[in-house]
Amino acid sequence: MSKLYFTYSAMNAGKSAILLQAAHNYRERGMQVMLWTSGHHAVDEAATMGKIESRIGLHAEAHIFRPETDLFAAIGKEIRANGIDAAFLDEAQFLSEAQVWQLAKVADELRIPVLCYGLRTDFQGQLFEGAATLLAIADDLREARTICHCGKKATMNLRRDDHGDAVREGQQVEVDKSEYVSLCRKHWLESMGR
Repeated sequence: MSKLYFTYSAMNAGKSAILLQAAHNYRERGMQVMLWTSGHHAVDEAATMGKIESRIGLHAEAHIFRPETDLFAAIGKEIRANGIDAAFLDEAQFLSEAQVWQLAKVADELRIPVLCYGLRTDFQGQLFEGAATLLAIADDLREARTICHCGKKATMNLRRDDHGDAVREGQQVEVDKSEYVSLCRKHWLESMGR
């Protein structure tokens, strides 16, 4: 069904593994898919292909989206060239508001399902732009769950510095320089000193 889907969670809930499994299911039924991931991890600024990798070892090559990528145009071109049946986007929190609307247009006008996977909030408990827009306009919202060290559902992401202390300020995105841990709201608040 041609809808815009958003699967969100705290870190370490297996979103990338879920995405790769769903893409595998499409392929197993003879359908073509287009995979996308954020350019935040790309070492080469000019790279057009990256990799979706899960913590359990699953991985697949994927197109890279950057702030300037017109996803409606790129996916439309791929549909015309190769007849794809679905588009999958990892790290959807890094999409711009405009890109989320482009993806909605893919579902509505190009009539293929668009399945987005990403974080809902950053280490300060603030919505990412892409996540906020997806929460507002996606046809179907799904939560992937992970647990805090106490056993409760983890909904928050804590950034730790080199000494293991909670980071309270800084840039919203700092991919490779910090350690992140998923916590329930209570333990996140305690760690943030609130």
